[in-house]
Amino acid sequence: MKLRIFLLALSAILLAAHFLRTFSIIPMSVCLSAPFILFIKKRWSLLAVQALTVVAATIWLFTLQGIIQLRIQEGRSWTASAIILGVVAGYTILTGWLLNSPVVKEKYP
Repeated sequence: MKLRIFLLALSAILLAAHFLRTFSIIPMSVCLSAPFILFIKKRWSLLAVQALTVVAATIWLFTLQGIIQLRIQEGRSWTASAIILGVVAGYTILTGWLLNSPVVKEKYP
């Protein structure tokens, strides 16, 4: 279970770094504090964090769309960016899905 939470925290740090790039301090703070919601041993906290991973993956996909459009306008290659951000979005969804295991669910009644 600790590994699953560690992977989730890493996902939150990646998104926080994305927001830090644009000096968006409030979303960055929300990202960094999201894994700490799991200290509340209630079912709603687990569901909230899982919902936040879906939101985070959506943010990565919107970012990917913007980068692809920009690179196409500039006449530059966009495939490497698409692969990287696609993997990051998939990783983010995976971290939320890993919290859906019976081992984790029994800790959050």
